[in-house]
Amino acid sequence: MPSRAAQASALGLTKSKRKRDGDEEEVIKKAFKSKVLILCSRGITYRMRHLMNDITDLVTHGKKDAKLDSKHALSLINELADLSSCNHALYFESRRRADLYLWAAGCPNGPSIRFHVVNSHTMDEMKMTGNCLKGSRPIVRFGQEFDSEPCWRVCKEVLTNIFAVPKTTRRAKPFVDHVISFSVIDGKIWFRNYQILNKPKDAEDGPKRKSETGVEALSLSEIGPRFVLVPVKIFEGSFGGPCLWENKEFVPPFQVLKQQKAASAAKYLARKDHEQERDLRKSELEAQRVDDGLEKRVIFA
Repeated sequence: MPSRAAQASALGLTKSKRKRDGDEEEVIKKAFKSKVLILCSRGITYRMRHLMNDITDLVTHGKKDAKLDSKHALSLINELADLSSCNHALYFESRRRADLYLWAAGCPNGPSIRFHVVNSHTMDEMKMTGNCLKGSRPIVRFGQEFDSEPCWRVCKEVLTNIFAVPKTTRRAKPFVDHVISFSVIDGKIWFRNYQILNKPKDAEDGPKRKSETGVEALSLSEIGPRFVLVPVKIFEGSFGGPCLWENKEFVPPFQVLKQQKAASAAKYLARKDHEQERDLRKSELEAQRVDDGLEKRVIFA
């Protein structure tokens, strides 16, 4: 029979081992902990705000913050993320109350990507039949185009860290009932959100069909929102730093508006010049005209 000292030492080793195992488990859980700070700038419209709210509902591990007053000191977002214990950030930037830009960054070391949001439609506008549980974890799907170039690989990594909800998220539900899809078409990223249905759309009330592998056939129904992201620049740091990549084909919206106004002004000036030439030609013809005594303007003068 072992002595009391041996029993005490064995008990101490067991406790220390359990404590060590607990520390390892705690370290593992902390390693997968992720949090996203979501905020916007001053001057956003109601459509932009509704789109931000829809994305906030999809990002279960996100934390919504107040509006940022300054548009020029974006480095303050890193401090806000540090105060909120967030390691990623989504910043909605409004320009001239018409153009929406989306910053996706890893805090505080980067990288950060600036997107131009176009063709955005909120869930209230679309009114799709799809629906999913609020707080459920999505399947984030990327097209094969994201592996073609380094810039798309960086976009894939940043978007994965933001939209992929970790299992250790406190508010996440243990269900996977929707798919978030990112596709690259014409140099733009198309965002779609679908619900996973166990029953195919064209199935009747009969027994459920099965695929060739023996698994029940599934179908997708779009939920919303939907929008298109045009990558503008990729920076090395968080909301700044050296520019790693720039989209040479991107034309700023204000430049497009400027060109449209210039074309409209040129059209107006051409019309006015034509009217002036017509009046001048008319006056010259009247000056060259020979007076006739039988004309009405002479008889009834």
